[in-house]
Amino acid sequence: MYFAPDLTRALARPIHEWAAMWRAAFTHPINPAGYLPPVRALAAAAELLERATAEYHKPEFGLERILVEGHEIPVREELVHESPFCRLLHFRREGSRRDPRVLIVAPLSGHHATLLRETVRELLPDHDVYLTDWLDARLVPLEAGSFGLESYVDLLIEHLELLGPRTHVLSVCQPAVPVLIASALLAEDGSRAQPASMVLISGPVDTRVNPSPVNQFAWCHSLKTLESMVIHRVPAGHPGAGRRVYPGILQLSAFMSLDPRRHVDAHVGLFKDVVKGEFASAEKRRRFYDEYFAVMDLPAEFYLETVHHVFHAHSLPRGAMLHRGRAVRLEAIRRSGLMTVEGGEDDITAPGQTEAAHALCPGIPAGRRDHLVQEGAGHYGTFSGRRWKEGIAPRVRAFFRRVG
Repeated sequence: MYFAPDLTRALARPIHEWAAMWRAAFTHPINPAGYLPPVRALAAAAELLERATAEYHKPEFGLERILVEGHEIPVREELVHESPFCRLLHFRREGSRRDPRVLIVAPLSGHHATLLRETVRELLPDHDVYLTDWLDARLVPLEAGSFGLESYVDLLIEHLELLGPRTHVLSVCQPAVPVLIASALLAEDGSRAQPASMVLISGPVDTRVNPSPVNQFAWCHSLKTLESMVIHRVPAGHPGAGRRVYPGILQLSAFMSLDPRRHVDAHVGLFKDVVKGEFASAEKRRRFYDEYFAVMDLPAEFYLETVHHVFHAHSLPRGAMLHRGRAVRLEAIRRSGLMTVEGGEDDITAPGQTEAAHALCPGIPAGRRDHLVQEGAGHYGTFSGRRWKEGIAPRVRAFFRRVG
């Protein structure tokens, strides 16, 4: 699984360099022919070839300044806590403000946490923001041990205890289940670290509701079959050599297979934007796919355990979830607020699957709940883009202050 992509990239490197050279020549400011439509078409073709043969690495967050009450405020990215599989980051703003503290739990599902750049950017002006930055499993040495769903929950509890009381939690997609588990355990223990509120965005809490193509694929394949299909060992030459992982390249193929026409249309759109000189639109498409094509490997234990509990056994909604032999009692959650957010056009986590969390947490008072279905939003639109910025983020900010 590693040899074929590595060999392909090696063979394609001369083509990539050649395409990059011609793209630069066709678009150089001193090239007088660069403004002619035929030359722009050649530049667009060269760029598509360059991008098709490129290696995509983890991008930077790039959140160096934000606008607060009309003033630009510097932001520093600080490492607060580090473990073999995760870095807890703090986006520290210059100056002293007593804004709500929010822990954003990024999904450990193939893409880097930088995919949530817009989520962080929108909350930064009036929140003290922390973020889980998961590490590529192929970079984690084998001696660091395994990392399964229980390890994930333990790490969330450790982060909440580190940040202290009255911390709000915002989870995007996959972390909804471990966030609920961690909150239930803290609540049952009467811990001061239990979150002030939980905002679950597009999370697969109960995948029996309105099954999506992702759910159906998981149902149709046994755990043993999935293991034989997608689990591989990191080869020699990588820091994580010998570790069993779900390779990022396979995950990217799975993501793209959900809607291949959309990705083809997007790249046709990039070609047309370059030809027409619509640079802002072209740059927006480039930024999205620079992020989308940058993938990471997942620990095999975490992937297989998540598939089992979330998609096969439905352990949490059935009340059968255990954490290190201890029953998870969601009814113990009483002090934390709960808001669920779903995209009306989400074809990964279909509407209803996240809302199911409300019925599973009967101890939360009605005044500390909220639910939002953002019409027209797909999966990614619930945490980035115009619908997140204009429709969802204002409601999330209001909820944090109402229940905080």
